Amino acid sequence: MIIPGLPINEDFRIEALHSLDILDTEPENEFDEITTLAAYLCDTEIALISLVDSDREWFKSAHNFSTKEIHRDHSFCAHSILQPETPLIITDARKDSRFKDNPYTLDGTIIFYAGVPLIDKNGFALGTLCVIDSKPKELTNKQLEALKSLAHQVVILFELNKKNKDLEKIENKLRKRNESLKDFARVISHDLKMPLANVITTSDLLKLKLANDLDQETSEYFEYIKQSSFTMSDYINDVLDHYESDSLAQHKPELFKLNHLLKEIAELLSIKPDCTINFPESNPTLECNKSALKQIFFNLIGNSIKYNDKDHILIDIKHCEDKMFYYFKVVDNGMGIPNDKINTIFDLFTTANGTDRSGNKGNGIGLSTVKKLVESLGGRIKVQSTLGVQTIFDFSIKKKIES
Repeated sequence: MIIPGLPINEDFRIEALHSLDILDTEPENEFDEITTLAAYLCDTEIALISLVDSDREWFKSAHNFSTKEIHRDHSFCAHSILQPETPLIITDARKDSRFKDNPYTLDGTIIFYAGVPLIDKNGFALGTLCVIDSKPKELTNKQLEALKSLAHQVVILFELNKKNKDLEKIENKLRKRNESLKDFARVISHDLKMPLANVITTSDLLKLKLANDLDQETSEYFEYIKQSSFTMSDYINDVLDHYESDSLAQHKPELFKLNHLLKEIAELLSIKPDCTINFPESNPTLECNKSALKQIFFNLIGNSIKYNDKDHILIDIKHCEDKMFYYFKVVDNGMGIPNDKINTIFDLFTTANGTDRSGNKGNGIGLSTVKKLVESLGGRIKVQSTLGVQTIFDFSIKKKIES
């Protein structure tokens, strides 16, 4: 028996092999199907996808071969990768000086061997796709070409696996960074709420204490401080809502009446006489994530009120459903959305209008939170608008499917 030598680029070859992160991984159907097909096409007992490591040959897929790895000194494939341009074909290993004393030849496991090197995009031979039989054999040209084609598919699968793993690593890094950003935003937002409340209270107390000594301009400054503080407070609340929407979406479904939920929201928004909200006449019973739906309607109805330039605000809320989804529609007679803003209206920190009904500028967080919640509940949301006339938000929520 002749122990296989090392390729001249062995260090780089081993580095390329390890970079795949495929050694010692679990079996995968995609690879097992290739070895099964290779054995069938070549009419052999065994087919292997082998990877030649520093001191072993490890099998990613083994058709009719129970061993997961063998020592490199006993490896036929370690000989094959020495000449990666040419398949290694041994019709009778008992007559070949390299293999006649090999343990797998002596026990009759490998008499016939045909291995096609697996060449990566950089030219490194990582291992082979090989077929094996316990009796002498030859391959036809068609069988050999088929084996080469299958070997090429193995390399493609290796590269796809590597890309998928790289993407998973990137996703994990992004997920961790996103969680860090969420924690940062949550902490900062909570820490800012108390100082802002103090600013509002202090400005009110000062204004009251100095009431007899304030001129018109100074009073306006106090009012500006207070209004700016309220604007910042709204911004902080929206940031918290956005980053806490993930946990909100995890709430369990519950039974409730839609109109009861909408009345709760109307009370929270302190609806004034100049606003009419028309609820669905049927007052349907829903079974879904009530907390998430409440946040969605709170934002949409709140926007319909804020971004409305009419003397009387009119909001219609409609509902229908089928076996799979609840469908909702929120229609208002507000300012409308410019055509060039429609496609970006749900992007974070994007606003459609310069200022709202009170002359304040929006922060572009609310609708992004709405879209995030709707999609987390298995639905979709879209918007239609006629500038100066109306805006229509259509969204769906997937029903709880009984098992």
